[in-house]
Amino acid sequence: MLAPVGMSMALIVTAASIYAFSPRPVPPLAETRIPIDNMQLTTIERTDAGIVVAGELGSILVSADDGQTWTKAALSQDRQALITRVVFADGKRGLALGHEGWILRSEDGGLHWQEANFSERNGEPLMSARQLPSGDWLAIGAFGQVLRSTDDGRNWSPDALPDLSDWHLNDIASSADGRHWLIVGEAGTVLRSDDGGENWAIVPPFYNGSLYGAAHLGGERWVAYGMRGNVFTSADGGDSWQAARIPAPVSIYGHALLPGGELLLVGQGGMVLSSKDGGRHFDIANREGRASLTDIALAGDGRWLLSSDGGLQVRTPSPAPRNTQDGATE
Repeated sequence: MLAPVGMSMALIVTAASIYAFSPRPVPPLAETRIPIDNMQLTTIERTDAGIVVAGELGSILVSADDGQTWTKAALSQDRQALITRVVFADGKRGLALGHEGWILRSEDGGLHWQEANFSERNGEPLMSARQLPSGDWLAIGAFGQVLRSTDDGRNWSPDALPDLSDWHLNDIASSADGRHWLIVGEAGTVLRSDDGGENWAIVPPFYNGSLYGAAHLGGERWVAYGMRGNVFTSADGGDSWQAARIPAPVSIYGHALLPGGELLLVGQGGMVLSSKDGGRHFDIANREGRASLTDIALAGDGRWLLSSDGGLQVRTPSPAPRNTQDGATE
């Protein structure tokens, strides 16, 4: 009896071994997908490489097909710090700005980035930067921080602006010809330059809350926007400012100026506001969800690509409803 049992066990072991090592189909691996629709995104720009978005944990993503698919940009150093904004001087050369004084530089539209600045100790968030007509880059940020680069963003040194307090500086914007500039920030801070950023002067306060952004609308007209639906326009180059009519008291964080002159503002509560009269009056162009929209870019087919604290949103523009005098929409 022992011999047959032993032979049976040997056959079982042999069969199991053959099965274990025999070739057989491997189940497909789960698709690796970048969670672009579930990330904290702070900024979005169009470059020669496509659409560039950035935000949480130092993430920079690029899409060459108007947001259909995304790839991670290559960073020389991954600091895991929040990126607050990406800005480009042209279709290829740009900067990514972040917390801890982090500055990254790209020469290929955002596909590859080289670290240019980082402060491991006492580094403050940087919020915006622009290249001046002189070729210098100016970067601004929290507590009145100002940095300057004279070698196209490769190296940075502390700089100062006249009569500036330690209020946060949130945005720097220019006219199309590069002659006129505004810097806006906390506590209604506005600085103005009419000589290409060579000299700056404080604009007399017209608002005591935070301003998050500004845009030049052509000619002498500017718009500045910020907390709780506070939007202001100037028709005289920034000498005087008037409050715009806003249909909802939501904070505004970003804008886009369309080729036809329409101005879009984006902000809290999934809100997109539209003005077709130079920023004097705004209507609700679109409202979806509760996410705070942080920035906007246009796809090739006219769709809106929106960064937000809840990920990338893609919306199709529709005619803006008009507000009636009693506050209702039609």
